[in-house]
Amino acid sequence: MDKNAIEHTTSDKALRVNLDDRKYGSIAEIGAGQEVARQFFLAGAAAGTVAKTMSAYDMQFSDAIYGVQAGGRYVSRSRVEAMLEKEFGLVIERVGNSRPANSRFFSYAATVSAKSFNRKNECHAWCGIRVQMYPGAEPSEIIVHVRMRDSTAEAQQEALGIVGVNLVYGGFYYYEDPKRLVDSLTDNLGDSRIEIDSVYFRGPFFEEIDDRTINLHLIRSKKTHAIMINPNGTVAVPAEMLYKKNVLTIRGSFKPVTKLNVDMIEQGNKAFSRLPDVNESNTIVLAEISLNDWLGKDLKVSEEDLVVRIKLLNALGYSVMVSDYTRYFSLRAYFRQYTSRQIGIVLGMINMRQIFDEDRYTTVEGGILEGFGKLFPDHTRLFVYPELRESGELSDLATLEVADNLKYLYRHLLENNFICGIETSDSNLLKIYSRDILVKLPQGRGDWEQNVPDDVAAAIADDRLFGYKKAA
Repeated sequence: MDKNAIEHTTSDKALRVNLDDRKYGSIAEIGAGQEVARQFFLAGAAAGTVAKTMSAYDMQFSDAIYGVQAGGRYVSRSRVEAMLEKEFGLVIERVGNSRPANSRFFSYAATVSAKSFNRKNECHAWCGIRVQMYPGAEPSEIIVHVRMRDSTAEAQQEALGIVGVNLVYGGFYYYEDPKRLVDSLTDNLGDSRIEIDSVYFRGPFFEEIDDRTINLHLIRSKKTHAIMINPNGTVAVPAEMLYKKNVLTIRGSFKPVTKLNVDMIEQGNKAFSRLPDVNESNTIVLAEISLNDWLGKDLKVSEEDLVVRIKLLNALGYSVMVSDYTRYFSLRAYFRQYTSRQIGIVLGMINMRQIFDEDRYTTVEGGILEGFGKLFPDHTRLFVYPELRESGELSDLATLEVADNLKYLYRHLLENNFICGIETSDSNLLKIYSRDILVKLPQGRGDWEQNVPDDVAAAIADDRLFGYKKAA
């Protein structure tokens, strides 16, 4: 984190921009007042920066200015992109030739759904800046999706004003260090007032930025708990991906993804699909990777390593979630923000033993009972895949041993179908371990290839992933 960014107040940032007459542009805000413009005016000397401010609240006015986007949504990425393009074009058209040659022009835009007094609505915003990184340059864009956590519209407006100033300031002063820019977006905001769950860098200056890498940094910089990746590799907004969906997820390291992982997903999905109103069209299957170990400590996995795993999962057609969640009940609570439908979690026997280990609940006030109360309150089920014991015998829910004081709790969960067993399609898959494959990769091609999907084996060899070395 930049020391100066912490020391600078929102007013300091706005004033620094205002006092630099080389920076000039417009501010357009829809849906929550004109709080960003207000911050620049309050700081003083705004005439040196602000060519125009505007807000088109009426839908017909807004459509007349910015057009109608696909789907007709007003608080959307396509809407903020249309706003940025329109306003930047007007700045260049009207003052591009009259301002000093060393000017860097910009447009800032936000479209917002703030807390309403007469309805329960999602409180979120799309905010962005289109800016020239040097005089005369083709503009680049930085766009963020923000979820507001404050309980009043007034507080949400204030928070968005601060975020907007931080974004404008970062666009001018931190553009050469995107991670530093992301870190600065919540400067001068208290904890948990906003969540930034996706960020996009676009344009000629940011051509080398991988959206997946910079969005993973959102988790590490405490801007969000999770990010979502579509099967095509693009970063998704969680609310849009999960809205009114049944969600089936499996947690794993997926380093690399194996045939065992694939069978767990497929068998879990078969069982999940037998539940009422669960079908392919209204269900999303997520491969989830946690950045933390079971104690909640960061495993320090590099973003480059995570991107490789994401790519391999995407190549198999899976959506991917990366999170900093440790416990499954936290994962369920995250999904429940966006959907009231069925939630299924696929896991192995080792995970079941961990769930019934009371020592893992020492930091939970109500202990294991509170943990289970949070995991199974509504439409949530665990689908448990078998394993092989050291003796070679199959181990499943029927053979799971739990502490004597938990046996009735375990029986209750089984009899009410909160916990369901699933079968393996091939018991030989139970002998596959990612760690064994990793040990063999430095030796080049070999029998490890039989334990991963063909596309994964080819990608590991072609791109020399996870320490793979091609034979001389």
